[in-house]
Amino acid sequence: MDIFRGSGVAIVTPFKENGDVNYELLEDLIEFHIENDTDSIIICGTTGEASTLNDDDHLECIKVAVEKVNKRIPVIAGTGSNDTEHGLYLTKRAYQLGADACLLVTPYYNKTTPKGLIEHYSYIAKNVDIPILLYNVPSRTGLNISPKTAYELSKIDNIVGIKEASGNISQVAELMNLCEGKLSLYSGNDDQIVPLLSLGGVGVISVIANVAPKQTHDLVHHYLNGNIEQSKKMQLEMIPLIKALFCEVNPIPVKAAMELMGYPVGRCRMPLTTIEDEHLDLLKNEMKNYGLIN
Repeated sequence: MDIFRGSGVAIVTPFKENGDVNYELLEDLIEFHIENDTDSIIICGTTGEASTLNDDDHLECIKVAVEKVNKRIPVIAGTGSNDTEHGLYLTKRAYQLGADACLLVTPYYNKTTPKGLIEHYSYIAKNVDIPILLYNVPSRTGLNISPKTAYELSKIDNIVGIKEASGNISQVAELMNLCEGKLSLYSGNDDQIVPLLSLGGVGVISVIANVAPKQTHDLVHHYLNGNIEQSKKMQLEMIPLIKALFCEVNPIPVKAAMELMGYPVGRCRMPLTTIEDEHLDLLKNEMKNYGLIN
């Protein structure tokens, strides 16, 4: 059973000038997404700067998201960690706070073996009563979930899906050959939404949806409803903006883009910094071309 079908936004975490989380603006952003047909809120993911949120911030963001959404669309909480016990703690708390599912990134820096991945995810999954999505993003973690490992994990009842951001289409095809019907597939790369939908995907967990929520929703639903040509056209039209949104490490550019759209989301927490002037000019130009700003 899919947690959602369509476009899930990997929502940014807005900060005030003093660096505190701006919960009031977070609520406004969530309402903006619901009004623009976003199909799910993914809170405290990579784009939400989970790696620099302390546990109090992290859990309060989940709480605010759950309460603001109020069951209108699913809320998926990022609760992964490279410390298995910490990942279990965050996942348990997210469940208690009312999240509909949790997104667990692979252990980063210390990494592990395929056997360790199976033990890590199995331990968390078997000690909570909430649906879990695996998150494979080897460019950030240095660790890849192989199709064989994903297949073994798909045998666990509450491991229900995977956010695939490896960028390796051949790997995704093998994954779906092994796991189709057992894991819901979500694209983790905005420039590969249509390719992953063509392999049996049901949606995207998206960065570009922060600034173009309706367009991202429509792109996915055109495909799911059989309007493949329109979906492909929308995917290709997005490519220059997507490239601009990844001209520096995410979420530096997307937070700059939101500032340009009038949402004072603040700068990223260190060690991330503000966008370089030359990249800001590129971003402005592509946002104008896409019709997001004048």
